[in-house]
Amino acid sequence: MKDPPDVIIRPVVSEKSYGLLDNNVYTFEVAPEASKPEIRDAVHAIWPGVKVLKVNTLNRKGKRMRNRRSFTYGRRADTKRAIITLADGSIDLFEGN
Repeated sequence: MKDPPDVIIRPVVSEKSYGLLDNNVYTFEVAPEASKPEIRDAVHAIWPGVKVLKVNTLNRKGKRMRNRRSFTYGRRADTKRAIITLADGSIDLFEGN
């Protein structure tokens, strides 16, 4: 198993992810090579006492960005997100570390 902080990179902060928090659904940016069982195990390791019901993943392509000075194009990085549904417990995303 990989190190849990290497699997789960950061929480996703958006209006949609905040709306899902009421239903015990959390959204995280994860490592691109992480599998669903690795993500589930990382959540159990980082936040003991929570029970993961379901893990959904999605790969997002990076946007094409234009360079204003040289008129060339670059890309933002591709990302992978995990939408995690909890059966029991909750995750405090904004605890002071």
